[in-house]
Amino acid sequence: MKIVRLDIMPLAIPFIERFRHSIRDRSASDAVVVCLTFDDGTRGYGEGLPRPYVTGESVADMVSHIAEVLWPALQDIDWSAADNIQAVAAHLPMDAPHDRVRAFNAARCAVELALVDAWSRQRGEGIGAQLVPTNAEIRYSAVITGGAPEVAANRAKQFGRLGLTDVKMKVGLDGAIERVAAVREVIGPNATLRIDTNAAWSVSQAIETLNALVPYNIAACEEPITPMNWQGLAQVRAETSIPIMVDESFVTMDDAHKLIDVGGADILNVRLSKCGGIARCLEVVELARKNGLKYQIGAHVGETSILSAAGRHLAAHIGDALFVEGS
Repeated sequence: MKIVRLDIMPLAIPFIERFRHSIRDRSASDAVVVCLTFDDGTRGYGEGLPRPYVTGESVADMVSHIAEVLWPALQDIDWSAADNIQAVAAHLPMDAPHDRVRAFNAARCAVELALVDAWSRQRGEGIGAQLVPTNAEIRYSAVITGGAPEVAANRAKQFGRLGLTDVKMKVGLDGAIERVAAVREVIGPNATLRIDTNAAWSVSQAIETLNALVPYNIAACEEPITPMNWQGLAQVRAETSIPIMVDESFVTMDDAHKLIDVGGADILNVRLSKCGGIARCLEVVELARKNGLKYQIGAHVGETSILSAAGRHLAAHIGDALFVEGS
């Protein structure tokens, strides 16, 4: 069973409304979908979302890496011998050092998911046969984008009517406390509320603002300062009581080890496209468990149903993620 064709489809998917945070203001999502075909005609689909401010990948980077590195490495392999997802993913080559791209993880994710999809279909089973669920249902978070306090409060009311009880909101340099207070008043004391600054603060701003936000019972603050400032993250964590979640600072396993070594995080944001697919996400979760870290199963804004479905399988299989984003 060999691969005979691989199609790469870059997409620009328009949003119904703009999505804003401190790093990006988006009206559409860049995505790359891969269709892989085995010699018996079985097809599988995968997806990755290149984000230059996360992995360093652009759409062009992702397309060229798939076409010039991943595709040539996979053509002559007999995939019938693989007996699990990790064995499938093990055939994907490791990244060579690159002067601009931090990791070709979105490219790797798209190809890995297409491989796993086609391989599972050829075996007559779904991915759930490998990612056996330990949870019968998944509880998703609401996400509130940037805007004035009254805008955030109105969106929180809408999510409340939908029954969503986990809320994440974007905050920046200006008006963070006012926005958090407005949302907390709407969602009440029992809903979980976490914030995501997308690296908007300095170390001193993070410490000052997080300490001021303690009365609002914040479950976590995601990426408070400049990415990969390991010592700065450790300082923020040491001088505040709100748990620190890392996202842009955590892309590779090396990043995870550095964060563990300096004590720079309480929670890892594990995202399929960012981390390089299912197999690497499972490795990260195992590392986190061994070192006493928690994790959420996150998502990039604008994922299609391909990544959303894979994320559901991953979250249901892992079972103990603090929060789940996506869909």
